[in-house]
Amino acid sequence: MIKTDLGTAMPVYENTKLILEKIGSTTLVCVTKTIEPERINEAIRAGATIIGENRVQEYEDKRDDILPCETHLIGHLQANKVKKAVHLFDVIQSIDSLKLIQNIDMRARDIDKVQRVYLQVNIGNEPQKYGFRPDEIKNAITEIRSLRNVRVEGLMCIPPFVPPEQTRSYFRKMKALFDEIKQENRDNIDIRTLSMGMSSDYRIAIEEGATMVRVGSSIFGKRKY
Repeated sequence: MIKTDLGTAMPVYENTKLILEKIGSTTLVCVTKTIEPERINEAIRAGATIIGENRVQEYEDKRDDILPCETHLIGHLQANKVKKAVHLFDVIQSIDSLKLIQNIDMRARDIDKVQRVYLQVNIGNEPQKYGFRPDEIKNAITEIRSLRNVRVEGLMCIPPFVPPEQTRSYFRKMKALFDEIKQENRDNIDIRTLSMGMSSDYRIAIEEGATMVRVGSSIFGKRKY
């Protein structure tokens, strides 16, 4: 069973308000992996409008108890979960291959939906991580233009696990790539969101150009698995 560390319960409502004040016009995604609906609802009542889940099944299990909000899938999406993810999520941020987005396009077409997606960039070129390499993005967008039931609205990245200040160079590279790719806009390509930065480094990410940050532990406290 997955549990949160309830022994050190965080004041979710107050934390959410504080984060929203700190980030200003930047969009907040509350990362709700392992967090129970009651505490998620506290964040929503405090002004959070988007939640981000890592696992399709976990969100499906608790969604009926969560207040209305926009939902993003931010974790790796397995092929056998695509159909369900297209039904459940407003945005899928973790598009890491052409095969995956083609599968999503097909499933979205089945239910007459245009699925909003972000392309995940492996900005550190780490072999163990998912995502397009920076030098693959332009070719990927060329292929994606033929798809009609997906809409690419942003780029997302998870930098290497390094001390927070060392993430700055990766965020800077990501912003340069984002600015370059924005010029590629076509019918189903409308890059306007740069999703990067988490609890440990979201302030640095904003300084380097993030338009969206994904914050969990600074709102809900450390997770206990």
